[in-house]
Amino acid sequence: MDNYVIRLPDVGEGVAEAEIVVWHVGVGDRIEEDQPTIDIMTDKATVEMTTPVSGVVIALYGEIGQMVPVGAPLIELRLDGAGDQAPDVTAGLPVDALEGPETPTLPEVIAAVAAPAPIGEHVEAPLAAPATRHRADALGIALKLVPATGPDGRITPEDLDAYVARRDEVLPAETVSVEAGIKEIRIVGLRRRIAERMQEAKRRIPHFGYVEEFDLTELEALRRELNAGKAAHQPKLTLLPFFMRALVRTVPQFPQVNARFDDEAGILRTYDGVHVGIATQTEGGLLVPVVRHAEALDLWQSAVALERVVRTARDGSARREDLAGSTITLTSLGALGGVSATPVINHPEVAIIGPNKLMDRPMVINGQIVIRTMMNVSSSFDHRIVDGFDAARFVQGLKRLIERPALLFV
Repeated sequence: MDNYVIRLPDVGEGVAEAEIVVWHVGVGDRIEEDQPTIDIMTDKATVEMTTPVSGVVIALYGEIGQMVPVGAPLIELRLDGAGDQAPDVTAGLPVDALEGPETPTLPEVIAAVAAPAPIGEHVEAPLAAPATRHRADALGIALKLVPATGPDGRITPEDLDAYVARRDEVLPAETVSVEAGIKEIRIVGLRRRIAERMQEAKRRIPHFGYVEEFDLTELEALRRELNAGKAAHQPKLTLLPFFMRALVRTVPQFPQVNARFDDEAGILRTYDGVHVGIATQTEGGLLVPVVRHAEALDLWQSAVALERVVRTARDGSARREDLAGSTITLTSLGALGGVSATPVINHPEVAIIGPNKLMDRPMVINGQIVIRTMMNVSSSFDHRIVDGFDAARFVQGLKRLIERPALLFV
């Protein structure tokens, strides 16, 4: 019988391993050449792999969320013309394995549930009727743990009953009930990458937070006027292009803010160019596409660039280089109503700025109570690099430009 093994390719750029994110095929599926088979994620990007040949899937290697090295087997196929009979999965097993395993002890049951399949083991989808699968789900039982006695390795209702009976003997009575409404969700793919990045940022960076109140009354009036008179090809102006312009006008006086800190080497790299990361929520999770050389863009060009990078992040067309290399990040939850936040720095950057919700509030100006359009602006700084005094001066510089928007254009 001729079989073909699809392995994790060497994608270059120093990538030594990848995470299994999604299986597009299962054991027993017939697949055609160039059909998607699996999504893998490196520290650079998510890649959809296709099959170079047609055949029938006879084995999958590894589990979702598992890291596999370059060259490791992922999928085994029976090639077309190699025979119609499915492989005998019991061939080569000892007789006692065919008769079913011995009753496991409690530690064995727990270990079997918790342990991921090692590289090189077949991970085959258990065969069972939908009713059997539904009952197993309700009981909180992984079908791969249930010994099968049905034809072709099918798990029968009787097999499930026998497993439940053995489990009841092994587990104390008070632990066998399944709590309704609780799900265990394995964190994989982009969500795991986000979790790792956030944990790394909070662990490695001593954050210093600073919140200041900005008066956006004049800027909001200007923004509305510019939007009312814009050309058809121009995007609608939001607040972020104004904040981008304020950033690029302020960072030259604070070069340590527009920087990346290699804390392992003890080297701070400052940049003449301002590469603004835009924290963007996508269906898969948080991404930070980059507007490069924002200092070279005017207000309308900033709006166009911002709209473009957000769109590509959300529709999945962003390239690797579009999501790397930022020197300072903007994040905004104001549209959802937040009045303040504590943003997490995008490591290895040293600063992040977060505009919040606009609010009309009574303010006292020259002894008179007037209604002004106000916003709290949150910020976080790496306290190893930016002293609190300098962080406050930097934010006050932003405030001066935002509150006097004419200064953004001179």
